[in-house]
Amino acid sequence: MNDLNNPPHAPQPKSKKVYQRKGFWIFVAGLVVVGSVANATNQDSGVDNEAAPQPTVTVTRTSPAAPTKEDMPARETTPEATPTAEQTSEEPASEPAVVPDVVGMNHRDAMGLLHERGFMVNEEDASPEGRMIILNSGWKVCRQDPAPGATDALRVAIYSVKNDESC
Repeated sequence: MNDLNNPPHAPQPKSKKVYQRKGFWIFVAGLVVVGSVANATNQDSGVDNEAAPQPTVTVTRTSPAAPTKEDMPARETTPEATPTAEQTSEEPASEPAVVPDVVGMNHRDAMGLLHERGFMVNEEDASPEGRMIILNSGWKVCRQDPAPGATDALRVAIYSVKNDESC
């Protein structure tokens, strides 16, 4: 009993081309979304690169050959004065940095000031929503930890909300 509409020796319908399948377009849409997200993370996220500390490059040059005793000019032997404490230390002992008061400041400006003073900064959303601070120029600082004036801190946490929100 053959089906009259599809006899057994009739050619089978051709499968749809790849780009005509629904799954293909879902795959393409997924690639577009992943590419957009990757591109967005590579673009400037509002961070002021000039405020971030820049790495220091040190170049050391060596002479081709160390001078020998014969190459050295003869010196008179005179007693030398003992160097003072100021002369022996190449850099003066730096005082600990004092944590500035950044509460009420624009988040971006506060980050720049803290980085300029040598602090590492943790940034958090002060609202209960727990949002990521992406464009930091649109936020304001509500509180900070440690309090302004602290001298024993290496890291400062600032808690911010969007400019149109209250602390």
